[in-house]
Amino acid sequence: MYKAIIIDDEKKGRSVIAGLLHRLYRDEIQIVAEADSVETAFIKIKKHHPDVLFLDIQLPDGTGFDLLEKVPQIDFFIIFITAYEQYAIKAFKFSALDFLLKPIDEDELIHAIEKLKKEHQSKTFRDKLDVLLKNRNGYEKIALPSQDGIRFVRIRDIVRCESDSNYTRFYLIQHEKILVTRTLKEYEELLCSEKFFRIHQSHLINLAYVEKYKKGEGGTVIMEDGSEVEVSRRKKEQFLQVLMGR
Repeated sequence: MYKAIIIDDEKKGRSVIAGLLHRLYRDEIQIVAEADSVETAFIKIKKHHPDVLFLDIQLPDGTGFDLLEKVPQIDFFIIFITAYEQYAIKAFKFSALDFLLKPIDEDELIHAIEKLKKEHQSKTFRDKLDVLLKNRNGYEKIALPSQDGIRFVRIRDIVRCESDSNYTRFYLIQHEKILVTRTLKEYEELLCSEKFFRIHQSHLINLAYVEKYKKGEGGTVIMEDGSEVEVSRRKKEQFLQVLMGR
């Protein structure tokens, strides 16, 4: 039996989650407390020592992240909840953590509970959470899911990314490679605000590692690791503008 605390500033939101849990998991999850703020949640965590939090990100006296930073040792699983997709989606994608979007979808809740059963007390969950909290004031690390697990990589260590069908191959400093089970488009959306540029349908590069640009129809870029990457003709003008202004 998992002990759960529901943290949401809206009574209706807490009632919806409690009702779903009672109907779907009454023999597996016991709701030991509810809270509507960072301060009340902190008190109830200390009192009840939960196995799982259902944690709304936006609270009246701070955020769910503020709450987690107050807790000396996080030895519970967290299912994050938000009404604001744009507020959370990028941070969660960087950390490879899931979240539930209000209004709560029953199938997504079931999926989250299955994750709880698999990852409760796991090091993988702790590492993902650590990345999420470290990235609060600027993105430092990214979680890269591969076929044999998840690697947590510093963004500044990524030299370039290359499309490989529905996978992405990451090239790191020290000439290390990681094959990641997601598309290049997903990483373009995440990394382009972090000084990366997609110079070709198949290539996303870290501008910090550009050593030389060679003229041509589209041209090519020489990276500091010695790799030579083609620039598409339609990206050439925009790329050169960004390169000169970096």
